[in-house]
Amino acid sequence: MQVRYGTLGIAMVAVLTLAACGGDRTPTLMNLRSSGQGPDEFGILPSKPLQMPENLAQLPPPTPGGKNLTDPTPEADAVAALGGNPRRLDITGKVPGSDQALVSAVSRYGAQAGIRQTLAGEDLAYRKKRDARLLERLFSVSTYYKAYKPMELDQTAELERWRRAGAQTPAAPPSGAAQESHQ
Repeated sequence: MQVRYGTLGIAMVAVLTLAACGGDRTPTLMNLRSSGQGPDEFGILPSKPLQMPENLAQLPPPTPGGKNLTDPTPEADAVAALGGNPRRLDITGKVPGSDQALVSAVSRYGAQAGIRQTLAGEDLAYRKKRDARLLERLFSVSTYYKAYKPMELDQTAELERWRRAGAQTPAAPPSGAAQESHQ
């Protein structure tokens, strides 16, 4: 009987070892997967209500595959809810004249082409180095905060640094209040 338990133990170790060698996979630090097969409630967007136009003769011709008045537009709706102009979202590839000064100031030292792809690649390499260990993956333990801890900003130290530099910080607690709350 003892041989069977030893064989079973060796088999379990072999299975766990092979599971750890999953190949070149993208690290998942947060482990926020749904255990069920239900629908994604955030993937369903309700359509806008139908409206009767004042004059049916002045309706635009249909545009198959194009935009429709009842199509959900969550980005435009959010812009409108925050007081912006949702029609500005339709401007693609052009910088409006009102934003030209802002774009010039931001890009005064140049802009690197493909910066998003570069940063995404560097972040993937960083996450692969700090991917969860075998048991953390096996039990779906979130390792996100542990992996990015070296990049965390010490808010109190940063606030004091800005105050020493002479910057006004009206939204922050008065000087000394932050230390009192941590004691």
